[in-house]
Amino acid sequence: MKKETKKLNPPTSPAKKREAEEPNEGLIEGRNALTEALRSGRSIDKLYLAEGNTDRSLTRLAALAREAGAVIVPTDRRKLDQMSPTGGHQGVIAAVAAHSYATVEEILALAEQRGQAPLLVICDELSDPHNLGAILRTAECAGAHGLIIPKRRSVGLTAVVAKTSAGALEYLPVARVSNIVNTIRELKERGLWIYGTAADADSSLYRTNLTGPAAIVIGNEGEGMSRLVRESCDVLVSIPMKGKISSLNASAAAAVMLYEALRQRQERSAD
Repeated sequence: MKKETKKLNPPTSPAKKREAEEPNEGLIEGRNALTEALRSGRSIDKLYLAEGNTDRSLTRLAALAREAGAVIVPTDRRKLDQMSPTGGHQGVIAAVAAHSYATVEEILALAEQRGQAPLLVICDELSDPHNLGAILRTAECAGAHGLIIPKRRSVGLTAVVAKTSAGALEYLPVARVSNIVNTIRELKERGLWIYGTAADADSSLYRTNLTGPAAIVIGNEGEGMSRLVRESCDVLVSIPMKGKISSLNASAAAAVMLYEALRQRQERSAD
């Protein structure tokens, strides 16, 4: 008689076990919950709405969310079922920001209030929440006045971003805008110079003057800056590379740029 062997399931990693046990704190599901969230002024990044929806109440909720700045994402109901911690999503799930957004005007007002030349960071379609959180942390430590992200094709202020920022999100205002290129144009009209990071740039970081009103653009992790954003920059800046690797991680590049700006500004104020 053949001895039956019992097949053992592979052990579940602690991270996956924790993920399965804990609800996603960044999601709101169900029509009533979403209605109250909108009434209370909660910042909503994305609204996942059941595809093919013909329900008037859901359509009305989507319109209210869009007016509040949320991006509407038509989503297959099976995907909604997978996303839902409780299974009671009623055709709608909202991804809520971990912190309320500021405006670009409020960021510039903060610089004026401190009597300093504005120093901003513009993140062009970053997708990794750990990168965004790390940039937030560095920007706050380096004395930047705020950070700007686009509404679409970008990670928002998720719980992971908040955690990675190590508390910086509570002190550094973040503005979310519909169009980065238009925002850059408006910043130029306010007297800011726009510095984009690019490996093939002619201007070396250490020969670039960052003491005046400035916004530093950090490109996407894979492609760098989009074409229109790159063309909108006043100066393209390269970070010197002496090793065999030709580029830095987005958050590392932001750190190098920000601390060079801080060094220059401190030297200028000491003169």
